Amino acid sequence: MKLDGNRLESLQNIELFSLLSRDELQQVTEKMTVKIFRRGEVILYEEDANEFMYVILEGEVRVIQSTEDGKEIILAIHKTGDFFGELSLIDGKTEPATVVAKKQSVTAIISKNDFFFLIFNQPNVLKKLLLILCSRFRESFGTIQMLNFNNALQRIKMLFLMLAEKYGKEESGLKVLNIKLTHQDLSEMAGMTRETVTRVLDKLQKDGEITILKDKLIILTRVFFENDLIMRGVGP
Repeated sequence: MKLDGNRLESLQNIELFSLLSRDELQQVTEKMTVKIFRRGEVILYEEDANEFMYVILEGEVRVIQSTEDGKEIILAIHKTGDFFGELSLIDGKTEPATVVAKKQSVTAIISKNDFFFLIFNQPNVLKKLLLILCSRFRESFGTIQMLNFNNALQRIKMLFLMLAEKYGKEESGLKVLNIKLTHQDLSEMAGMTRETVTRVLDKLQKDGEITILKDKLIILTRVFFENDLIMRGVGP
């Protein structure tokens, strides 16, 4: 299925294509097809070969890896406007992780040949691609640091700081994490049991550091950041 006019408009709001003119964007859409993935459907399997890059026009996906003891670790959550699958196209190796649709997701798919044609003929796309990949590498370093914390409270707070960097929005002096996360999501991202995550969240709420809204959005309060500075040894 090809992109229609409405999808073309949505592409203009995607960071990867944000520097393109409308005519350039039109040329890009001619190299894309649209595919819809159901909630829970596996889009890419770890260690499989991949011949496409996927751009999320609408929806949300989880990037996961399984540990030796069978647990799943969420490496990333990609939302509308994000893309994935590009690493295999660039280095020719298999997928480093499994990608699963967290909710029904509409994706624009670009073949390997069209991907290279695009980045070689659209310098602005290549520039954005490199910047986004650098940002993801820095996030991966943060994930490694977070998983090295043995203290459950520190690990969850580090996770929230990383999420705030990517999804945080300022509202009335507070930081709202603009992504809906269940306790199970957080446990898989932090590499801890759901029960441990629940205990940590209860403590953070009791101490006034976070507020969890009914729609699962999380607010980080001033107390959260003040206590984080103390934990890091900056301040009283």
